[in-house]
Amino acid sequence: MAIWHRQNGRKKTGGRTRSYRKSRKHDLGSEFSEPQLDEKKVEKKDTRGGNNKNVVKGAETINLATDDGVVSADIEAVEENDANPNFVRRSLLTKGAIVTTSEGKARITSRPGQEGVVNGELLE
Repeated sequence: MAIWHRQNGRKKTGGRTRSYRKSRKHDLGSEFSEPQLDEKKVEKKDTRGGNNKNVVKGAETINLATDDGVVSADIEAVEENDANPNFVRRSLLTKGAIVTTSEGKARITSRPGQEGVVNGELLE
C-alpha cells in the first residue's frame, strides 16, 4: 500500500477539508527501511531527480569518531533507543540508538536508513 505525505483530510475542529487538487507522484512516501544488526547488506534506492540513495538493511560494524581518528568497531548489541523501545528488541539501528561495541558504548550519529552508513561516537 502506498504511503502519502499529505494532510489527513480533517480540520482541527474535525470537519472535512475540501481537496483543491488530485494526488501527485511527489506526494508518495516510502516504508521504513528497518536497518538491523545483521550481516552487511546495503540496497540502492531510486529517488527523485534520477538520483540514488543507499539504504542499510543490515550492518555489523560502526565507524567511531575518536580523538585519534576514525576507528571501525564491531556492533555487539543494541542497548537503548529513545525513538522506540521495540527497536531494542528487534535490534534496529537508527539515529540516536545506543549500541554496545568492541570499543565500548557508542551513540549512532548517522541515519543508516537514509545515508547508507553507520557512524557513531563513543560515550565513554
